[in-house]
Amino acid sequence: MQAPVAEFDPELVEQARKVFAGPIAFLKSAPALQFLPDPAVPEVAFAGRSNVGKSSLLNALTNRNSLARTSVTPGRTQELNFFDVGDPLLFRLVDMPGYGFAKAPKDVVKKWRFLVNDFLRGRVVLKRSLVLIDSRHGIKPVDAEILDMLDGAAVSYRLVLTKADKVKATELARVLQETEAVARKRPAAHPDVIATSSEKGMGIPELRAAVFEAVT
Repeated sequence: MQAPVAEFDPELVEQARKVFAGPIAFLKSAPALQFLPDPAVPEVAFAGRSNVGKSSLLNALTNRNSLARTSVTPGRTQELNFFDVGDPLLFRLVDMPGYGFAKAPKDVVKKWRFLVNDFLRGRVVLKRSLVLIDSRHGIKPVDAEILDMLDGAAVSYRLVLTKADKVKATELARVLQETEAVARKRPAAHPDVIATSSEKGMGIPELRAAVFEAVT
């Protein structure tokens, strides 16, 4: 029993590969809404529980080793980080602060919630959010909370499984099936889920295509 792979038009996959092989650069970090860059181009945001492998996935997606900082300390990223894609500029990637970190002070968690919620609700150029789910654990209650937030903000999003190489194929297929079942019941969710592995490169071409599709 193999986990199915989300299907994209081969031409779209190749276009996305070329775009992500081109210039990509860190633009700025925004600790509060007043520091956001001008909403000049479409944006795709990445959300995920702390330690879900978000930074590693962003690095794999962009063919860079250190575009996004990776850390063994959950909850390190507490700002919205913006990355410019293309020259001339085509679109931006937004690395959102990780959620669900148990050891963070309550005021930090509260600040995170206000920042993310206000960003999601007010960012007119935000075309899609990608919510990363650890393949080993599936959707947890803390993930469901961010999905509620996205549904409430009417922001289109797609669920992406990370660390797919860390589970057996049969287990991955089961988690993928369960995750897609959840997605189909969510008003703002894309019905198809992409399973990825930053280490093995699994699902990365499809993820690039999904990002490119969302902004074009």
